[in-house]
Amino acid sequence: MKLSKQQNGNVAIAVYGASGHTGKFVLSELARRGLKVVAVGRSAAKLVQTGIQAAEIREASIEDANSLDRAFSGVAAVINCAGPFLDTADPVAAAALRAGAHYLDVTAEQGSALSTYETFDNDARQAGLVFIPAMGFYGGFADLLVSALLGDWVAVDDIRIGIALDSWHPTIGSRNTGKRNTARRLVVANGQLSPIPMPAAVQEWKFLQPFGPQQVIEQPFSEISVVNRHLRSIEVHTYLNETGHRDVHDPNTPPPVPADETGLSAQRFMVEVVVRKGNEARHISAFGRDIYAFTAPLVCEAVQQLLAGKARVHGAQAPGAVFDALEFLDALAPDHLSFETLGV
Repeated sequence: MKLSKQQNGNVAIAVYGASGHTGKFVLSELARRGLKVVAVGRSAAKLVQTGIQAAEIREASIEDANSLDRAFSGVAAVINCAGPFLDTADPVAAAALRAGAHYLDVTAEQGSALSTYETFDNDARQAGLVFIPAMGFYGGFADLLVSALLGDWVAVDDIRIGIALDSWHPTIGSRNTGKRNTARRLVVANGQLSPIPMPAAVQEWKFLQPFGPQQVIEQPFSEISVVNRHLRSIEVHTYLNETGHRDVHDPNTPPPVPADETGLSAQRFMVEVVVRKGNEARHISAFGRDIYAFTAPLVCEAVQQLLAGKARVHGAQAPGAVFDALEFLDALAPDHLSFETLGV
């Protein structure tokens, strides 16, 4: 089992897609936490040229299984930051399994997360490993908020997730993923994964300040797949505010730019979850900065907890099933996140 390696200062974490926008944030966060980093990409020369700081730099391609095996040799966990994950997740996860390493990715793609669950659950469980797809802002973050909110509720009637962005400057990776991810998105309706009704629902969401009331459009991401993996709800729906929806769908919106020496953009986000059971409702609201940069502490905290032996289950799992969700969120506050709950 790989769950006690945190005691070994030489433990290595491989980051596939290390030269990408999110990958660089993940490398920096792992280093900040004192973990040994192996940076992996299609071109070792490109990794060197971009100034990547890592204990080792290795070259690998999803088209070459042997190169992935060499890249992941001796590592305890693999973080996949290279989208589109519909293309990269299966080969990278398969190589992680062969290496005896935990696997995590940051996909917002519903189909990719579902494929990881279906393909790798049994083998990962048998190997004593944990595979967590969608351990990023879209996907795992909402699942942790929902899981923390449910508390003693085993099953609920309705889960609504609202996302407010003051802007969304998509990366090149996000653009490429959008072109690749053309499948009709899913929601949970009447207790089943179902295609989102079209046209997408539009309504008002009364976010807390500083956002306040916003027009939102139903826009499900990978959190639908993740929440449905381990929680029982008759309905699960996600809504994105009009600002974020407009920016990401506008081909002229530029990519993010650093706002200070940390490399973070100025973007602010708020994610709110409302859960209802009968006549009772519970609410949680979380606020932070830069959805791409925020993904780094999310996925790195997950790796650190895995290596510290805090996983409650093995196999291909949702983060809310693997970790104590409230403890996990507390670990991110106040440096990366602020949140408050009502009605719990």
